[in-house]
Amino acid sequence: MTDSQVNNVDRKAKLLKKRYAAESRFKWYGRISVGFGIACVLFLFTDIISKGVGAFTQTYINFEIEFDESVLGVDATSSPAEIKSASFGSFFKKQLRAAYPGAKSRKEKSQLYAIFSSDMPLILRNMVLADPTILGTRKSISMIADDDTDVYYKHGYGNDSNIGRLSDFQKIIVNEMISNGALEKRFNTLFFSNADSREPELAGIKGALVGSLLTLMVTLLLSFPIAVATAIYLEEFAPKNKFTDFIEVNINNLAAVPSVIFGLLGLAVFINFFGMPRSVPLIGGFVLTLMTLPTIIISSRAAIKSVPPSIRQAAMGMGASKVQTVIHHVLPLALPGMLTGTIIGMAQALGETAPLLMIGMVAFIVDVPGAVTDSATVLPVQIFLWSDSPERAFVEKTSAAIMVLLAFLILMNSLAVWLRKRLERRW
Repeated sequence: MTDSQVNNVDRKAKLLKKRYAAESRFKWYGRISVGFGIACVLFLFTDIISKGVGAFTQTYINFEIEFDESVLGVDATSSPAEIKSASFGSFFKKQLRAAYPGAKSRKEKSQLYAIFSSDMPLILRNMVLADPTILGTRKSISMIADDDTDVYYKHGYGNDSNIGRLSDFQKIIVNEMISNGALEKRFNTLFFSNADSREPELAGIKGALVGSLLTLMVTLLLSFPIAVATAIYLEEFAPKNKFTDFIEVNINNLAAVPSVIFGLLGLAVFINFFGMPRSVPLIGGFVLTLMTLPTIIISSRAAIKSVPPSIRQAAMGMGASKVQTVIHHVLPLALPGMLTGTIIGMAQALGETAPLLMIGMVAFIVDVPGAVTDSATVLPVQIFLWSDSPERAFVEKTSAAIMVLLAFLILMNSLAVWLRKRLERRW
């Protein structure tokens, strides 16, 4: 072998070694990128869970109440109207003063009352309305603690930190309750059974959750048939000309339009032009339908394209018309891909906030909506409202609501993956 051949072999070996080194670096770049992404996701989830897990428990105070008929001015034979007119607020405060006589001044008495939820008189009234026979008896009741008491018991008790906003006098009483075993933590059912409230200990996500479900129901009923019909027409029946090319280009462009633009469109058209009411799931569904249509149309067209031409040719060879071929053969085979795209579009709509803010679904709603025309909010907007509240308990509820929203999003995306694996056919 000549010197030139040896040099050529050495040069090729160096080039090959250099190429292998570049490929190895590229693999490590990919591994580092994936690892960094996983680390960021874990950090995000850890931060959300650590802040929100406390919202799934609520502090209750076991307290004995003597339903003195002479103090309330009602008895078991009183009518519901008479019971409603009784002063349960004064009655409850008198019970607290009798149990804790150490509260002498007006300030100390106010701080004593503030240890309990401000809605306790209303809760006691509802208890008597539900069962008037408890009048004249002494009953041990688990009372809802105020959010400051709840935060102190869960995070501040037993250490020297100044967590919470309890005064020194309140801490003395709460510590006494803890030593007597009067305080306990329970699973926070109110978080899932109540709507929004000004009081953090009473605020829940039921109203926002029902509002989200009603809004998504309207979105699904409108977007799925319109998107499927559009995809079928463009793929199977529409002639290929400049007009259909213009429609296809605009559908692809609409899929990339920021969601707040659809909110502005809904505000201008549905509310300002047609005069429809604000903050209702019906209008929210209209706006989210406009936003999700391009996504579902694009995925549905891709699913129709994936059906082999031989299916169409075989059907038409057996005498089927174009419409029969599409309805009885192409559509059933493309349906799994269409459903997958629809679920992904619904998941995207579930997490949207900006377009719904533009149509007024940021209102403070304390009732659970019963129909698509009732005032409502949605879960992402509820999270937005709570995140702006300074109370520590609302910080917990914000993270807990995010956890619930993430659970729904993961569930919907998992369902889309399962449907694709379960129903897809390989050709």
